[in-house]
Amino acid sequence: MPWDEAAAPALMSGGSGVSLPQPIARPASPRAGVSQYEWRGAAVVVARGAYDMDSVEPLADALETAARTHPKVVLDASGVTFADSTFLNLLILTHQAATLRVVDPSPQVRRLCEITGVDGLLELRATVDDAAAS
Repeated sequence: MPWDEAAAPALMSGGSGVSLPQPIARPASPRAGVSQYEWRGAAVVVARGAYDMDSVEPLADALETAARTHPKVVLDASGVTFADSTFLNLLILTHQAATLRVVDPSPQVRRLCEITGVDGLLELRATVDDAAAS
């Protein structure tokens, strides 16, 4: 029997009569929303809400489609309220597949890019017009 199977009942039972802490259910993240449109020959993807491994799939699908159909992808990240390494990884993958411009990243996204050094890799722009034109 593997160690984890043998030890799990003993660890979970609190054999000394002391109750072990129970995992706290993770609260549902605020609903993430994605919309897309074309502007000046670029695919524009607008992201709103929180993005982590549980909520990033619609954004990943939108960016993948945009990268397949347009050489330039513009991500409007002004409405992103939370982003983790999953989101950051998605930006890097999109950058590798197409020309990616990130527009008006929220303070949280900007800070994430600065801390990880990704701000030196990605092109950050102030407006969708600027991103699509450059």
